[in-house]
Amino acid sequence: MQTHDALMFITQRPEVTFMRGEGSWLYDANGEAYLDFVQGWAVNSLGHASAVMQEALARQAAKVINVSPAYYNEPMERLAARLAELSGLDRVFFTNSGAEANEGAIKLARKWGKIRRNRAHEIVVFEDAFHGRTLATMSASGKRGWDKLFEPKVPGFVRVPRNNLEAVRSAIGPRTCAVMLEPIQGESGVLLFTDEFLQDLHKLTREFGVLLILDEIQTGVGRTGTMFAFESAGCPPDIMTLGKGLGGGVPLAALLARKEISVFEAGDQGGTFNGNPLMTAVGDAVVAEVSKPEFLAGVREAGDYLAQQLRALSVELGLGEVRGRGLLVALELGEPIGKQVVELALEHRLLINSPRPACLRFMPALNVTRQEIDSMVAKLRAVVHAGR
Repeated sequence: MQTHDALMFITQRPEVTFMRGEGSWLYDANGEAYLDFVQGWAVNSLGHASAVMQEALARQAAKVINVSPAYYNEPMERLAARLAELSGLDRVFFTNSGAEANEGAIKLARKWGKIRRNRAHEIVVFEDAFHGRTLATMSASGKRGWDKLFEPKVPGFVRVPRNNLEAVRSAIGPRTCAVMLEPIQGESGVLLFTDEFLQDLHKLTREFGVLLILDEIQTGVGRTGTMFAFESAGCPPDIMTLGKGLGGGVPLAALLARKEISVFEAGDQGGTFNGNPLMTAVGDAVVAEVSKPEFLAGVREAGDYLAQQLRALSVELGLGEVRGRGLLVALELGEPIGKQVVELALEHRLLINSPRPACLRFMPALNVTRQEIDSMVAKLRAVVHAGR
């Protein structure tokens, strides 16, 4: 029996086992180097084997790893205070995954709706959204093919088209407690809500007295070149969720909310490992690094360079649109060859992702270099030529 035979099947994985990583590179069991522009699906903010994270892990592991969420711990308090200050939101609840954070956001909005909006419980969500893999977050998502999976779904979600303010207006009623969306729909191919729509949506939720929930699991913590995507859009939320890059590779996510919306009572919410000192110590080190103005400026510069190089490649090879913000970028291929391109890229020791059949997504480490971007583009050029 091969060592991976004991794993339950959930997806088709290639026959490669990675043993170690360094920055933008992963190394397999044979010592072969792979250029990683997936980075755990936008998770590894500081790349593989970050010295910042190693030091935080070692330092905290020598002190205490877990004290139970029934007690305070110093790294949890420190990271909560840092996130509150950076976001302008007041209260933080830590979780282990983005789906769990979004589940908490749904619960919090419904609890608020029950108390403050005459038992309102419905949440307006958007086509093509992706909010996680729990039953409630799957129900809130608009991922194609999920509509009949694991039925029956959790009720109470009203779905509308992206960037359609009038559809949102029509969907809001007396039973509505919130509107929930990702500023950029990463899993659907890096599809952006326009800044104008987000600004108008913010005004609309204020007009109707409902909550605005921003799922920044993928866009938060520097990914788009600002600490949070809502900053450049001018769309401050009532509730926000963070994950992926928050822990830089360790399982850590967070639910943030304004003070007056934080209506959980004792026993409403919890989790065995939530806010444990080991993970929050790492998260605090990651956020401290990423939130530096010079670091965020570097993300914007690298993102502009990546988009520029991809646009040049698109013109050269007759491909399609390049879109995104910061270091969350997509390239349209013009034909449904994404899976084939990803497989050929692996043969060229390049890791990329195809969220849609005709689309590639690039999510490198936030400290990726120009030389690594150039190397990726050169590999991709060869791959696309080989795939045609």
